Amino acid sequence: MHATKTTSLFTRFAKASARLAGRPATFLLAASLIVIWGLSGPLFGFSDTWQLVVNTSTTIITFLMVFLIQNTQNRDSEAIQIKLDELIRAIEGAHNSLLDLEELEEGELDRIRAPYQQLAKQARDSLNEAQPVEQAPAVASTKR
Repeated sequence: MHATKTTSLFTRFAKASARLAGRPATFLLAASLIVIWGLSGPLFGFSDTWQLVVNTSTTIITFLMVFLIQNTQNRDSEAIQIKLDELIRAIEGAHNSLLDLEELEEGELDRIRAPYQQLAKQARDSLNEAQPVEQAPAVASTKR
């Protein structure tokens, strides 16, 4: 299997924008612009146009950033799911029926999660008793 580098212009732009938006310097720039805008209020008599400038600017930026950040999160989430699926597939004793769980309905996920929640409860309870709990729960095969 050979992975290729991203060549899509939108994907490269979305990744770069999300990276840039998450930096402290970007936050400081945005905060500075808001302070400058606020301090310029008396200069423009706190007019409707003065208010409209910041309202329109922030609305447009927010609207576009939602899509860029969602694109990046979707791609990251899919990559993590593939990596987890590979770990489940490769580890002896892991339940292959847990592969691709993100595609199941909520009720089916709840049914599969129940034994793991019980195991987690037993593990927490055993911490108080200093007894290790290492037994994996039985997981029923999932229907497709």
